Order: sequence, then structure tokens, then C-alpha cells
Amino acid sequence: MTSTGRVRSPDRRRSGERTRPGEPRESRRRPSRRRYLARRWTAALVVLALLGIGYVVTFTSVLGVRSVSVTGTRDLSGDTVREAAAVELGTPMVRLSTHEIALRVADLPRVFEVQVSRSWPSTVEIAVTERDPVAVRRLRDGVHLIDRTGVDYATVRTAPRGLPELRVATVSPEDPATRAAVTVLAAVPDQLRSRIVEVSARTAGDVRLTLTGKRTVKWGDAENNTRKAAVLAPLLTRPGRTYDVATPDFPTVS
Repeated sequence: MTSTGRVRSPDRRRSGERTRPGEPRESRRRPSRRRYLARRWTAALVVLALLGIGYVVTFTSVLGVRSVSVTGTRDLSGDTVREAAAVELGTPMVRLSTHEIALRVADLPRVFEVQVSRSWPSTVEIAVTERDPVAVRRLRDGVHLIDRTGVDYATVRTAPRGLPELRVATVSPEDPATRAAVTVLAAVPDQLRSRIVEVSARTAGDVRLTLTGKRTVKWGDAENNTRKAAVLAPLLTRPGRTYDVATPDFPTVS
């Protein structure tokens, strides 16, 4: 019994290697010095270009603010909002802090909400929502407008039509009686709100509405407002001076 040894040369077709006669193997693995330098210079130029673009965008006025657009104003003027925003024209857009701009505009008493955004390539957009009054307070210096959060935000000479007078010890968003009174005003249906002459609250649980015809509604706290309004509507068809819906399941008329 005999055995023979067989040795096969590497199959270059399988390994994917191809050579040309007389070509050194190293030439296939290492690029020429010229190609190496070209790649290095290309990479360097790309980095420099990116740095240059970054500098132009960040530190020059090429992509700077050209205009400030203001929308949503009613009683405020666009110039008043722009002045409060204090956006310097030419400031690079990417360096603007929209949050800080919004905070400055929000300091305007009439502003309830503000949104600031960038509109590329060169415009800052400021969208303002102004406060709406739900009640007034008459003082020596004029008629004060109170919004639904209890903020006394403006003083005018003449009270807007259809707004009731707010009577509380201290008008403030932090005052429980104020919050209860304005919450009730915001919750009652328009048909009832148009008949309210005055809203008062000695405490948060003792809201009272004075209606046209000198009728009084004991509303109680600012809970179950929808239920109380639904109960009050048919109750007002009955003759009386005082309508108590503080406990809506047991309303009374006297």
C-alpha cells in the first residue's frame, strides 16, 4: 500500500489575487507618494473649507438677521414688540437665543404668550398672543383690565362693553379669591356671562355673581361650573332675588 503526497499551488483565482508578470506585490498595497500627498492636501482643504464656512455663518453678517416679523398683535404695535425683543440687525442667525428673545417680549404686560423662531436665511419671526380681559376693576387712575389668569395687565380710560366688575380684596394671580372669580367667569356660557354685572369673592369658596336686574347668584367655589350653569339656567326663569347653586343638586331661590 502506497501513499503519495500532493501539493497544489495557491489558487489565485479563488483568493482574488491577480498579478502581472514582473510586478512587485507591494505596489498593489501601497499608494504612490504623489497620491498620498494629494489625499492629505484634499483632506486639509476640506477641513479649511468647513472652518471657513463655520466662521462666516457664526461670526459674520452674511447669514445675519435682516428683518424681524411680528404677528398676532391687536392692541400692541409691531414696533413695540420689536423694541422689546431687542434683536440687533446683522446678528448671525445661528447665534440668536430665541428663548431669551421670547423672555424679553413676554415682559410686555399685554403679552400672554409668545413664540420666537428663525426663518432662514435672515428673518426672525415673533408670534404674539395678547391677553383678553374677562373683568375690569375701577380705580382712581382708570379702568384696570383683568385677564382669565387674574393678571391686572393694562389701564384704560373706558371699560370695554360687556365686562363685569371684579370685586376682591387683592387682585393677583396668587390670590385664591381672584383665581376662583376669574375661573368662574371663564367657565360660564356666553349667554349667562353677558348678564353678569359684577363678580365678587371674599374667599375662594364664596364667589357671587350680580346679574342685570339686581339679582344675585351664590356660586360658591369654582368647582362643577358646568353643572352649576346648567342648573342656573332654568332657575333664573323663576321669580326671585337670590339664586343659590353652590350645591347644584339642591339649588334654592329666595
